[in-house]
Amino acid sequence: MEPIITLTEKCRKCYSCVRSCPVKAIKVEKTFTEIIFERCIGCGNCLSNCPQHAKVVTDKVGVVENLLAGEEPVIAVLGCSFPAFFHTFSAGQLAAGLKKLGFAEVHEGAAGVELIAAGYAEAMEKSSEALISSHCPAIVDLIERHYPTLIKNLVRVISPMVAIGRFLKTAYGPEVKVVYLSSCIAAKFEIQAEETQGAIDMVLTYREMEEIFHKREVDPARLAEDAFDGLEPHLGRLFPIAEGTFKAFSIATDPLDTEIVTAAGEVNAMGIIKDLAAGRINPRIVDIRFCYDGCIGGPGKKSELTEFYKRNLIIAHFKNDAPYRTASHYQGEQKQISLTRSFTGKYVRLKVPKGSDVKKILHATNKFTQKDELNCRACGYRTCREYAVAVYQGLADLEMCLPHTLQQLVEDRGRLIEKYELARRELDREYGDEFIVGDDAGTIEVLDLIKQVGPTPTTVLIRGESGTGKELTARAIHRYSKRNDKPLVTVNCTTITDSLLESELFGHKKGAFTGAIIDKKGLFEAADGGTIFLDEIGDITPKLQAELLRVLDSGEVRPVGGTISRKVDVRLIAATNKELEAGVRDGWFREDLYYRLNVFAITMPPLRSRIESIPLLAHHFLEKARNKLNKSIVGLEDRAVKAMMQYSWPGNIREMQNVIERAAVLTHDEIIKLGNLPLVFAENYAEEADDVPDLRSFKLEREPHVMRVEKKLIQRYLADAGGNVSKAAQLANIPRRSFYRLLDKHGLKGRGAD
Repeated sequence: MEPIITLTEKCRKCYSCVRSCPVKAIKVEKTFTEIIFERCIGCGNCLSNCPQHAKVVTDKVGVVENLLAGEEPVIAVLGCSFPAFFHTFSAGQLAAGLKKLGFAEVHEGAAGVELIAAGYAEAMEKSSEALISSHCPAIVDLIERHYPTLIKNLVRVISPMVAIGRFLKTAYGPEVKVVYLSSCIAAKFEIQAEETQGAIDMVLTYREMEEIFHKREVDPARLAEDAFDGLEPHLGRLFPIAEGTFKAFSIATDPLDTEIVTAAGEVNAMGIIKDLAAGRINPRIVDIRFCYDGCIGGPGKKSELTEFYKRNLIIAHFKNDAPYRTASHYQGEQKQISLTRSFTGKYVRLKVPKGSDVKKILHATNKFTQKDELNCRACGYRTCREYAVAVYQGLADLEMCLPHTLQQLVEDRGRLIEKYELARRELDREYGDEFIVGDDAGTIEVLDLIKQVGPTPTTVLIRGESGTGKELTARAIHRYSKRNDKPLVTVNCTTITDSLLESELFGHKKGAFTGAIIDKKGLFEAADGGTIFLDEIGDITPKLQAELLRVLDSGEVRPVGGTISRKVDVRLIAATNKELEAGVRDGWFREDLYYRLNVFAITMPPLRSRIESIPLLAHHFLEKARNKLNKSIVGLEDRAVKAMMQYSWPGNIREMQNVIERAAVLTHDEIIKLGNLPLVFAENYAEEADDVPDLRSFKLEREPHVMRVEKKLIQRYLADAGGNVSKAAQLANIPRRSFYRLLDKHGLKGRGAD
């Protein structure tokens, strides 16, 4: 199992891990970033730099608790830096706390430092190469995976952790389980390496150990001190601070010496590795710690403590003797353990792009010249070209380039604005005044009133019969208003029950009534800054009339079940087909609300009073029906238009639109004829024929009557034949083709044409 995992549901692709990874071992997937373990050196930067905490250490707490509950003995080994983390209690109290958890013995990892000291002295004596210390697992992985030419320079000695592990397995017995406590994340990687397996069974971070203490309710600060059980170290306790390595190995150092060098921290470590690889320096030995200020600055450090304070804690532990009770099996002569280690090249060569490949990727992010390469490092890479190489290698994607993404957003915004303007123009065409069709005096008067009241904030009451176009007028008023960039919310007061209408208009709080499971914002709030159109306002109840009056007077809405009012800025347009004056007289409509609404009234003329506009309206609705039905219809028969002009239109414009659409469906020709209209139009046309100036000849006067009789006869024959056209033609004693022509003429249909 990998020591570090990614919680994909938490990752937001902020690229912090990419920026902080010194070897770019992070691959950017579609929705998250993932660690490439073949390149990872276990430095832990991605853990400490992830703001979403999406990179976490694999949880081993439960595994350790299972070990402690087992029959095999478990030994705890404290890493050399433990005094800089567990600083609120003494070393003896920490040992007591660990034993209370169930550890059979507690040892100091510093004893492992002293076990390998002789190996380093021997390596310095025999080697002619510049040596690199091999006790920092992050440095070992860095060289094995990324600088394989320096493998020969690594000191072939195991780390202190592996040394103490092998010692315990030899002295105590192979059945013992060894758990190492450390601030080092890379140690979790080290115990998985083939060369070091078997020495340490589990590595826990200090924070994981703290979690176990908390979970088991063990507070070492309240315990009496207990003794450590293993070999008591001395100089090895100085190992975790940066310059303490050579002190622990009894190697004399000098600040002016260029032969024995110490380097700590990512910047210094990477710099000295590059210098060694390039042959710019050639010291006898260089001790490199990847973490700043040595092991006390590791990823598992106590961040609230300063480096100076942590250094002082290490030195104080070195000076003060910790209680020791060395177990008998560690006394006397011990079996020799192997302290040597081999290293292998683990370098994974990524595909190398050609210059043309890099140029292609740079061009894709709008970098055509060197001046376009900002090298802003927002993507996590030092230069745009390094980032382009990562894209080619599959480690990064184009979205990571911040300047390119910002430019894309600007371009997308421009395209959206264009689409918005196009959509707005289309809406203007659909709901603008050119679609309030008509050239009669009544329509022209309404259009003039709309243009006058539109730019004002005045409340408008639109009056008129059903179907006269009150909603279309409200939309035209909103279009001419200064609020036309804000929403127009329409509400038909007759389609919603009284109990729900109040909730729809003003919103409600959770639990205000049965079914109110969440808070809901009302339509007045949704229309804030814009316009609300209340159609058929004469149908609302007195209770709702009172609430509406309060909103109009105060400009505030209070949700159903709520106690706090909210300020809204809404223009009201209302419409009704009722006589509100009669409602005021009869008591079903509030007088104060009537005067509040009737500030500016527009009365929509009925269609029967707009006879001269009927041909224009008919052709307008024919155009809409033709587009909707996708039929090739070129116009209307004159008789059909004249019949429409003689009709009273009780349903007004809405009825006319439906009649035209129905006729367009029925017609089999490229023209809508009188026979395609409902029967009432043909009857009305015949009855009024005497009044039409064009119908003076006997032939023209007779034709409507003949048409009506002919149609009724055909309908009767069809009914007698059960709708079968062939049988109906036989009953009528006329050819089937002639019968079909009569059907087409009158807009009728039959069945069974065979």
